[in-house]
Amino acid sequence: MLLTGATRGIGRAAAIEMAAQGAELALVGREAARVQAVAQEARAAGGGVPVHEYVADLALMADVRTLAEKVRESHPQIDVLANNAGAMFTSRKVTPEGFEQTIALDHLSPFLLTNLLLDRLSGGRVVTTSSDAHKAGRLDLEDLQSERYSAMRVYGTAKLCNILFTRELARRAPELHANCFHPGVVRTGFGKNDGGFMRVLATLGGPFLRSPERGARSLVWLALSEQAAGLSGEYVVDEKVTEPSAEAQDESLAEALWERSAQLVGLASNAPA
Repeated sequence: MLLTGATRGIGRAAAIEMAAQGAELALVGREAARVQAVAQEARAAGGGVPVHEYVADLALMADVRTLAEKVRESHPQIDVLANNAGAMFTSRKVTPEGFEQTIALDHLSPFLLTNLLLDRLSGGRVVTTSSDAHKAGRLDLEDLQSERYSAMRVYGTAKLCNILFTRELARRAPELHANCFHPGVVRTGFGKNDGGFMRVLATLGGPFLRSPERGARSLVWLALSEQAAGLSGEYVVDEKVTEPSAEAQDESLAEALWERSAQLVGLASNAPA
């Protein structure tokens, strides 16, 4: 199982729980020391289960491509890809590749990584971390770079993209089981990326939020459980299939988003073939 965003919050909690259930893991994080630390925790929880370590900044498509190449070299089959890396930023910033960083990390990264690993995922599961924040998103395909920036709206739009991507992936690659989920409002480092008001809010609200372990439960359930094995194209909340917003169910919008995303990251728009 390949898990991105594995070093904090629900990613770390999921890694430890899945190792405890005997899953072989490949963990991806931005900082080598944190990846190593979580890998050691996972190995201990799993009694020495194999845990592989990868370091990549997934806001950069070049890093996504390098990661995919390394994974392909080492793993001929991937049973589960968990696209969990994501963040919300309080101000608009652009990556060195020219993408607004929220859409780059939260949407373009899982879109590209999944496509680059499709032939390794045949018959497997793709689990993407979305959020009920998608209901605050408004997808404008002419403004995916969010020139009109509002942190909550842009984050909500990225989470809306996660659901549309999941549904379109399920349609285009029916041999996969592609699903996404809302983890709840979780007590993690999320919201502390840029400081300021969101950092204060995340800190003060901590005691009232879900634990990372509870937030990770749907991720683990979708990745490993027999009950979830037949699901595809679904949005899950608390291990139950739930209807997302009407916009998230717009098939034409999902297809158009796929085409636009493929253009932005330099993929053939008809992928997967």
